[in-house]
Amino acid sequence: MKTLLVLGAGTAGTMIARKMAGKLDSREWKVILVDKDEKHYYQPGFLFLPFGRYKAEDVIKPKRNFIPEKVEFIISDIDLIEPSENRVKLSKDNRVIHYDYMVIATGVDIHPEETEGMMGGGWRNNIFDFYTFEGASAIQPFLEKWQGGRLVMNVVENPIKCPVAPLEFLFLADDYFTKRGIRNKVELVYATPLSGAFTKPKAAKALGDMLNHKNIRVETDFMAGEVDSGKNILRSFDEREIPYDLLITVPVNKGADVIGRSGMGDDLNFVATDKFTLQSKNWPNIWVMGDATNIPTSKAGAVVHFQMEYAVENMLAHMAGKDLHAQYDGHASCYIESGFNKGVLIDFNYDVEPLPGVYPVPGIGPFSLLKETTINHWGKLFFRYMYWYMMLQGIDVPLSSAFSMVGKEPLVLANEKK
Repeated sequence: MKTLLVLGAGTAGTMIARKMAGKLDSREWKVILVDKDEKHYYQPGFLFLPFGRYKAEDVIKPKRNFIPEKVEFIISDIDLIEPSENRVKLSKDNRVIHYDYMVIATGVDIHPEETEGMMGGGWRNNIFDFYTFEGASAIQPFLEKWQGGRLVMNVVENPIKCPVAPLEFLFLADDYFTKRGIRNKVELVYATPLSGAFTKPKAAKALGDMLNHKNIRVETDFMAGEVDSGKNILRSFDEREIPYDLLITVPVNKGADVIGRSGMGDDLNFVATDKFTLQSKNWPNIWVMGDATNIPTSKAGAVVHFQMEYAVENMLAHMAGKDLHAQYDGHASCYIESGFNKGVLIDFNYDVEPLPGVYPVPGIGPFSLLKETTINHWGKLFFRYMYWYMMLQGIDVPLSSAFSMVGKEPLVLANEKK
């Protein structure tokens, strides 16, 4: 009996374990899925918790609800991965699992301790993260009592999960304080290590214009070096200072600690991965999915959906001794909640930046690209239902995994319309 071992039962691990269990002959293969936590989190929903729009039951469900019976599910920390020996050591019962193929889907974690002073006296008092359930939940009671001041959103270092999430937080904060009638008492500041609002030029301009329109100040090229929680000051490595009354931070994002312990990752514990085949660059019987990779695309749930068919096809081909022909093109699609029941959609890949147009049907949409619309907002909200009741249940989402220029305006035409 051969073993396919999947590490991590988040979005990527759950989906690929289910998919591969359905493809492999159960008389020849067993699929084992390992995770340290019983709870499955819908992480895009964390964005709505601080503003009272979602509750815990909207973003948390038992992992076992989404794992088919034919997959063996083990709750345990992972002590060590030994890829040269094709084995993994678990904390639970000191169990050792020998595998023939493995998928690493161990995700990312925040590391506020990497920034000097971040976890001092202000942590979870007037310094919060929103990339964890605990952090996002702690913001709500603070905001309900807060009467104004300077709110600073800071990204410490890239890459991070969902690069547009910090912008979404600011847009929703603008909405929230406006509806509370205290927007004139709140200064919103975005301190980012990027030179603009986003990494891609057209999207950076569009999103930067939105920030300006909403009176949100942007401090670019800000490399956060330390937090002085006694004085409420965020300080950069070049000694710029931004005072704050409330600091919402996106701390350093790193891959799982076990990747570092096992000597399998880079300085941030991301695993070197072929960006087209999703095969490990160092171990041919290992595939890497979702946030655990070092590939140059967004770390977001929709990306996992687009990656899935390429990873499955290539893994099955490798098992059969065939060449790897499936080529993931870096397709990423992201709804950006912009407040006041509107949203923006961007769709891009490794080579093509977000462009104006409509998605997914040319001439019809119904979603508009790089444009604020109400239907984009509803698309963002509907994604949660699609996630729980389609993606994790193994029901195919009727969207092409490959990026397409269909419905998009070529860059020349888009420039002419400026």
